[in-house]
Amino acid sequence: MFSFFRRKKADEPAPRGDSSASLPPADSPADVVPPGTPVFVPGALPPEMPETPESIAASARPESAEAVFDIQPEAVEPEAVESPSRSGWLDRLKTGLRKTGSSITTVFTGTQIDDALYEDLETALLMADAGVPATEFLLGDLKRRVKEARATEPAQVKRLLQDAIADLLAPLERPLAVGIYHPTVIMVAGVNGAGKTTSIGKLTRHLADAGASVLLAAADTFRAAAREQLAVWADRNQVEIISQQGADPSAVSFDAVAAGRARGKDVVLIDTAGRLPTQKHLMEELTKIRRVVTKADITAPHEVLLVIDGNTGQNALAQVRAFDEAVQLTGLIVTKLDGTAKGGVLCAIAREYAQRAQPLAVYFIGVGERLEDLQTFKAREFAQALAG
Repeated sequence: MFSFFRRKKADEPAPRGDSSASLPPADSPADVVPPGTPVFVPGALPPEMPETPESIAASARPESAEAVFDIQPEAVEPEAVESPSRSGWLDRLKTGLRKTGSSITTVFTGTQIDDALYEDLETALLMADAGVPATEFLLGDLKRRVKEARATEPAQVKRLLQDAIADLLAPLERPLAVGIYHPTVIMVAGVNGAGKTTSIGKLTRHLADAGASVLLAAADTFRAAAREQLAVWADRNQVEIISQQGADPSAVSFDAVAAGRARGKDVVLIDTAGRLPTQKHLMEELTKIRRVVTKADITAPHEVLLVIDGNTGQNALAQVRAFDEAVQLTGLIVTKLDGTAKGGVLCAIAREYAQRAQPLAVYFIGVGERLEDLQTFKAREFAQALAG
């Protein structure tokens, strides 16, 4: 269970589908969360819209306050990333990224800081699938840091590289909050084999352990194994599931959101069918699911997550581009980092998406099959594991 998954009481009620109440201001998260509370409101806040009977019914307040849950990373000091609850995770992360980081760390085994060191580092970053733009940026930033620090030893350069990577990845580190909306609707997409359904099951377990009520939606209606796998996770986590064999995925998603509101659930997790970005008809179906979910709740979906396989390297960046164009992604779950030498792709993603008004978040990373092997992403930890 996440030690940093906390339950807090809001000062005022969160939005809920109760037509007897009034619509809360779309730009007033302070009405829900006490001032100063570091909680990320999922996705971009809904634009200000004229009040209509439909919008009022979709986003009205309840009479009593509800709890707000958030998955909030603890504060991280630059030189002290380990805490009692995460020290074991950091060890597993370092082990998982060993294939990626070994070629980078060997660059600093020499005795001189010269052009050869930077050339070897450039090669190592490209081999780790950091991509050309991110590699060029990191090298330029590193040289500036070396000059300012007046570093004379390769070991010093390695620490400065960790700082450069951590700063590059920092915009990706953001907490996932649920409870601002009732229910918080989370769509999850991904290509076949990325670990999408398993990641949903693990996330459900953590949410349920923290006291959040979860409803699963099996919107992968054409693959029986997907529904069965999700049903196993639902049974294991003792949560409810909406599943209809052969039904339209959009209809299942709509029903799940409506059921989540009617039953007072904190979270509705929608599992969509795995698909390749090149499968145009399936990508259009994903767009339709998002559109229909919005009809069920005008503020939803509040999060659209893409599960990517760390083994795919630069192809993962192409997936992010395609899915973001189709459904406007808000965050990523990166799996299977323990089996790849291409973990540097997060640097490529950070470099490309750093200019967005709301940078794309990496909410979770996974380095194994166990429940505890899926944890929140922290830039400093990842940088130390990658270039440690």
